Amino acid sequence: MADIIPFDQREGSLWFDGKLVPWKDAKIHVLTHGLHYASSVFEGERLYNGRIYKLEDHTTRLFESARILGMEIPYTEEEINKATIEAARVQGFQDAYLRPVVYRGSEQMSVAAPKSKIHVAIAAWQWPSYFDPTEKLKGIRLEISRWRRPAPDCAPTKSKAAGLYMICTMSKHEAESRGYGDAMMLDYRGLVAEATGANMFFVKDGKLHTPIADCFLNGITRQSVMALAKARQIPVVERYIEPTELDTFEECFLTGSAAEVTPVSEIGPHKFTPGRLSETMMTAYAADVRKPVSEVTLTKVA
Repeated sequence: MADIIPFDQREGSLWFDGKLVPWKDAKIHVLTHGLHYASSVFEGERLYNGRIYKLEDHTTRLFESARILGMEIPYTEEEINKATIEAARVQGFQDAYLRPVVYRGSEQMSVAAPKSKIHVAIAAWQWPSYFDPTEKLKGIRLEISRWRRPAPDCAPTKSKAAGLYMICTMSKHEAESRGYGDAMMLDYRGLVAEATGANMFFVKDGKLHTPIADCFLNGITRQSVMALAKARQIPVVERYIEPTELDTFEECFLTGSAAEVTPVSEIGPHKFTPGRLSETMMTAYAADVRKPVSEVTLTKVA
């Protein structure tokens, strides 16, 4: 396997607090509040053929996530949209992954830090597939995590907050150490929730079934896939799903900006066969993200 280039040693530039800076100079202090107290929110976006898919939707969610955590972003949504486009353009990419991040700085170091500055950075790098392409085609294997998604009155579950991913990292590390590609997480009630960084869909009798997103993110890719399915007269059922139901489903797939649409072949002891509907949604999503549009391109914003 080729050596991984550390993310602080990559070439090019990124957008940082209102301007483009050399990638290697985009540094923060070790006593940054976001590092110690998880006062940070972020987005994961993809650039396809020079277009950032659902850019405005991602930016709107970024602002809502920041609002929930009590952080006021010192830019408008339009300015962040333009900055995101510029972060991709400066790297010269036509296909890439983008990471806008908002966090509290190092002005104060305590749980309460109302005087800490709110910083915004946006970086773009090439990330072809979240999962191994050969594994993705035949379906990845998931184990069932011992960690659960928290209740809405215990954590800001409608925010894409960095702190909520702590148990995701722990779950994915544990799964990978045992030969799995990812982990499925249950929610605080013991119901099927999501994978560590992607939403879940199941297939039964020609219908898509997906857990109600009431304690985890209603992903933008999730919403896109649901719309694409409905446009093809494929019924979509949002409902609570018990773990005991897993053996009744024929297919399963994940959705997310990083994961895109990824079939699943196993969840613990439960087996699935990637089939027609998984392939249909993979194909439909791939076509949707790469269709030419004039709304947001790297050449539109000067």
